[in-house]
Amino acid sequence: MSKSLQAIRGMNDILPEQTPLWRYFEGTVARLLDNYGYRQIRMPIVEFTELFKRSIGEVTDIVEKEMYTFDDRNGDSLTLRPEGTAACVRAVLEHGITGGGQVQKLWYVGPMFRHERPQKGRYRQFHQIGLEVFNLEGPDIDAELIVMTWRLWGELGLRDAVKLELNSLGTSESRGRYREALVDFLSAHVDKLDEDSQRRMKTNPLRVLDTKNPETQAILVDAPKMADYLDDESRAHFEGLKARLDAVGIPYVINPKLVRGLDYYSKTVFEWVTDKLGAQGTVCAGGRYDGLVEQMGGKPTPGVGFAMGIERLVLMLEALDKVPEELSRQVDIYLCAFGEAAELAALSLSERVRDQLPNLRLQVNAGAGSFKSQFKKADKSGALYALILGDDELAQQVVGFKPLRGQGEQQSIAWDALAAHLATCVVQG
Repeated sequence: MSKSLQAIRGMNDILPEQTPLWRYFEGTVARLLDNYGYRQIRMPIVEFTELFKRSIGEVTDIVEKEMYTFDDRNGDSLTLRPEGTAACVRAVLEHGITGGGQVQKLWYVGPMFRHERPQKGRYRQFHQIGLEVFNLEGPDIDAELIVMTWRLWGELGLRDAVKLELNSLGTSESRGRYREALVDFLSAHVDKLDEDSQRRMKTNPLRVLDTKNPETQAILVDAPKMADYLDDESRAHFEGLKARLDAVGIPYVINPKLVRGLDYYSKTVFEWVTDKLGAQGTVCAGGRYDGLVEQMGGKPTPGVGFAMGIERLVLMLEALDKVPEELSRQVDIYLCAFGEAAELAALSLSERVRDQLPNLRLQVNAGAGSFKSQFKKADKSGALYALILGDDELAQQVVGFKPLRGQGEQQSIAWDALAAHLATCVVQG
């Protein structure tokens, strides 16, 4: 096949066999957020490039190396969004929905784009569910975000596979003092740092703490600690967060090297990490960004949020065998009809059943070949039961009811009793 007719490297099709698990995951998260009082917002996938330069930081890897940026026909520089927070802040500012101190609890879902080397769980088009909260500044909302994710891991069966890491970056002032101390330390060891850390030392020194190079990690053991430079307010905020997590019983680890890759974070930062996905260990991450709204032209507005990678969490569900069994079924009931008269009756009968059981997954396979071929398709669909409608059944106004999974004899069910019977066998059983 011509290269122009293939998907772009790192931008993948999600096939029909995969989408049930995606819908299950997204639906589980959506219900959870609804229950906690969060509302969905939908932003464009393309924004002015300047938005990300101002919010993320011009000397970050994302802006310097990874953004998909182009000029449109008007000569404006546009960028496919590499993350969701900046776009969400832009939206709430543009529409004034955080004005006057209004609390907003928002969430979004959709594709993000970064030009990285594709690998399992890390793609150039990837999907995130993100959450942003505005105008709440206490540690209680930071705790709520973490508690929600803890509940989500419980519902998905993933609690034993993830670990919570916490840190505090303090205010911009305390972080500035720490940055100076860190640069002084790194400068004394510059000849022993890896090339990437030498570059980051000049542009974004806190990112050196996030290095994966073992030699540089060994040097950082003796580096200054952020905790020693925290201001009193940030320290009290962090202690308040830990107290709330302790009260709920959520285990965590303090990671003094946790800094996150974006310039806008302050105070709380956190990551949920796993060792079940190889090198791609972070499945959900976020923190507080109290200065971002003001940095983007708004009034001082506290903000906090997180994002989780859908691809990585779907991979975890598969790797740990946490995929609900019912997702393997395309349908619950497969109706096989033989002959033109039976096909007409099947259409009418199936719609009557759907009227009474709107959540039943019923597929009608009319005029699709021989008895044997239709039953092959019925079995392949994963359906629990097959319904059979031919000339004999049509004459008696019954339908054959045949179990496809497990034990059970075929029986005849009157049309008027079919919906009630299916409710007992499928909806309840």
